[in-house]
Amino acid sequence: MLSIGTLAKKTGTKVQTIRYYEQIGLLPEPGRTEGGQRRYGDAELDRLSFVRHARQLGFSLDSIRELLDLSERPDKPCAEADAIARRQLRQVEQRLARLEALRMELERMVHECSGGQTSDCRVLDVLRDHSECLTEHEEIGA
Repeated sequence: MLSIGTLAKKTGTKVQTIRYYEQIGLLPEPGRTEGGQRRYGDAELDRLSFVRHARQLGFSLDSIRELLDLSERPDKPCAEADAIARRQLRQVEQRLARLEALRMELERMVHECSGGQTSDCRVLDVLRDHSECLTEHEEIGA
C-alpha cells in the first residue's frame, strides 16, 4: 500500500491534484489507516497513471471520465474510445493551425520592424491596431 506522497512521486502528480481527482470522482476514495492516512494500491496507481497520461495528451476531464468508464467495461466496442481520441486529435489539429497562424503573424511583425524608434515600431503598431494583422486568431489559453 502506498501513501499519497508516494503515489504522487510514482506518477509525477501533485498531492493536491490527487485529492482533486478523488473529489470529482476520477479516482475512488482511498482506504485509510486507523490514523486516517490515505492508502493506495496498484489499481489506484494504474488508474492515476492512466489519468495523468490522458491529461498530458490534452484530454479533458470529461473525456477522461468517458475513457475510464469504457476501460471498466471490456465488452464495449473500441469504436467509442476511438471516437473520443479522434475528437481530441481534431482539437489538437485546430490548436496547431491557430498556433501556426500566430507564428506567421509574429514572424511578419518582427521581420517588418525596422529597429528604429518606438514611435515607428511595427510590432507596437500591429498590437495597437488589430486590423493590421494579416491573420485571424483568437487567444491561445493554457
